[in-house]
Amino acid sequence: MTDQRQQEHYPGFEGTVGKIMATSESWWPPRPTAPDGAPNVVVVLADDLGYSDVSCYGSEIATPAIDELAATGVRYTNFHVTPLCSPTRAALLTGLNSHHVGVGFVANADPGFPGYAGELPPNQSTLAEMLKASGYATMAVGKWHLCKETDLSIAGDTHSWPLQRGFDQFYGFLEALTNFHHPHQMYEGNSPIDIAEYPEGYYLTDDLTDRACRMIREVKATDQDKPFFMYYAHGAVHAPLHAKADNIARHRGHYDKGWDQLREERLARQIELGVVPPDTELPPRNFEPDEDVRAWDSYSEGERRVMARYMEVYAAMVESIDDSVARIRAELNAIGQLDNTIFVFTSDNGASREGRAQGTTSYFTYSNPGAMSSAEVGEEEMNALDAIGGPTTWPHYPRGWAMACNTPFRLYKITSYRGGHSVPFVLSWPARTAVNGGELRNQYTHIIDLLPTLSELLGMDIPTERHGLASEAPDGVSFAATLDDPDAPSDHTEQYYECIGHRAYYRDGWAAAAFHEFMAPFSTDRWELFNLTEDLNERIDLADAEPEKLAELVQAWDEAAWRNRVFPLDEGTGLYRLLRPAEHELLTRELRILPGTPTVERYRASRVIAGGNFTVTVDLHHRPGDQGVLVAHGGQASGYVLYIEDGALHFEVNSGGQPMVFDPMDLPGECRQIILDVAAPGGRIWNITVSADGRTGIAASNIPQIYGFIPWEGIDVGVDRRSPVSWQLHQRHGSFPYTGTLHQVTYTPGPPAPDTEEARLAELREIGMGLE
Repeated sequence: MTDQRQQEHYPGFEGTVGKIMATSESWWPPRPTAPDGAPNVVVVLADDLGYSDVSCYGSEIATPAIDELAATGVRYTNFHVTPLCSPTRAALLTGLNSHHVGVGFVANADPGFPGYAGELPPNQSTLAEMLKASGYATMAVGKWHLCKETDLSIAGDTHSWPLQRGFDQFYGFLEALTNFHHPHQMYEGNSPIDIAEYPEGYYLTDDLTDRACRMIREVKATDQDKPFFMYYAHGAVHAPLHAKADNIARHRGHYDKGWDQLREERLARQIELGVVPPDTELPPRNFEPDEDVRAWDSYSEGERRVMARYMEVYAAMVESIDDSVARIRAELNAIGQLDNTIFVFTSDNGASREGRAQGTTSYFTYSNPGAMSSAEVGEEEMNALDAIGGPTTWPHYPRGWAMACNTPFRLYKITSYRGGHSVPFVLSWPARTAVNGGELRNQYTHIIDLLPTLSELLGMDIPTERHGLASEAPDGVSFAATLDDPDAPSDHTEQYYECIGHRAYYRDGWAAAAFHEFMAPFSTDRWELFNLTEDLNERIDLADAEPEKLAELVQAWDEAAWRNRVFPLDEGTGLYRLLRPAEHELLTRELRILPGTPTVERYRASRVIAGGNFTVTVDLHHRPGDQGVLVAHGGQASGYVLYIEDGALHFEVNSGGQPMVFDPMDLPGECRQIILDVAAPGGRIWNITVSADGRTGIAASNIPQIYGFIPWEGIDVGVDRRSPVSWQLHQRHGSFPYTGTLHQVTYTPGPPAPDTEEARLAELREIGMGLE
């Protein structure tokens, strides 16, 4: 190439390499580099962990690793989050209030309002992006839950996935929850992991911790001077309550005493530890509509045994979280980074009341009341006690245990009282905090304060724009001064709360809170007023005694709600979940699946059956002797499977954990097409027929319809991957790949059943209009 052409193609690079290098230091753009000795940052976020669930906050559950964090750091007794998972995660990563950043509800909804977009906004940098720009390696493991359901598959838009939001590496799951024994869909980076069967003894928390330790070691082995940010977002202790059998066994009999005695014992330990003042008293059992708790002794002996088992599994899960902290600390110690690591441990909200009054072995029954499994404790649970916590159940504990886990506060996750948003928070940075190790901090602090605090501790600038778009300044404030000074004032003096219509406002030691009863007009909600300086757990309502103070805080909430895009409020009709953007309709089209296709993602798969009426056409060339799964949708949480075994065609339904097995159809010769026809006449039921080459051989009616979040696993063709629909079939054959020739499987959605939520949108809008 001539010099002239070189200059035309590469202006500024004329001459030889030697000539250029003799006159220039480098043509490479500078890379971000962290200051020498910059500390690592580890944030461990538990899911649905209550205020008193770790031993340094009063629990009887041994958590020595978290206790050691506290011994080399500080514990905050007045730390707050949002009352729900996705909003807290968004607030943690951006330093903005959850509605302000567009995640005022879980990411499973996108009703079209600015405060409820269900994903992080394009103009706002995350903590990971800031640290990456400051020269950090950034890694995330575990639960994400910050992208829309329409974007959960690789065919969706990945702009709100971890790697696109500042993380160099990601290993985990994108949704709200998953099976701990057989996770439904794991991702490595931007790629779904295709796995048919997990190894014997697999447990999700162990897997995530293995990966977290590996990521840390990989970074430090390559560049020992490069600091890292590890965001470990646990799936535990969110439902389903799954744990390893040996760990559960260690807690056998520990909770036969019941939740009333447990919270008395936890409060006594909290007072002894100084976590709460000596004169703290327990509030009455929660009494609010549909959130009330009965006395433990009012249940029968059999019911108490089952309910105690749920808590035994939960305690084992808490231990697994502590084990993960221990292993990460051991890794940091092994590579000489323990003292120079800022290690944060907290929870995303208070303990969860989603197990209702008596718990359940089938978590999704609360959103699918047509399922066979009951929300009441029955003989089935009593006769299968040891199965609770294993791979054949999807349990959640009764809300009485959530009340005890949130000791000494009122209510639970989603509510605006302190049980919904007060959580443990430990920050350990031995190089700085060891001198104050074990001390308590009582200043009011909030999850939106973490990003500004880390910014101050690390000397990191908070960007004012992202991708050319102006960014909002953090809503939070730094609490760095409190690490060294127990008497430093809190600069966070006001904070609003809102979740599914529940509301609260904090200002300078006072709080106003309103419990919203679903499907009731907001004008009927009663605001309560509390002086938290004298009444930290909101036992004494001063609304009548201090009407001016109450009016002041209610007005402040209203003003903050407008600033932060909280409106419109959710009245409880379900419209938030049902209103969807136009691209949602693309997921309800006919679905054709070829053999060898990885599992069709959970949400896309659910949309083709959501209306209730649909047809599954299996085109194949079946010969005598061929057998295996033709199509499987779901797993042990719920689902259905069509398979051939020993010369017969079988169809089974798993209804909320309960198997429904129908008489098989003989297939004596070759077969070219099998059709499953599902009709939904209304009443939340299915009527099904299965035919082979036009000959009907299986028919059943009044099958509880599967809808809503479930089936929790997607659709498999020619195999039943991961958690099986039929446990008995899995025990005989594993994932049971089909041995014949399978051409394709086609799902054809039909018209919606007359009583589906989508068909009732106009009716629900009218109901909502009447609840203003």
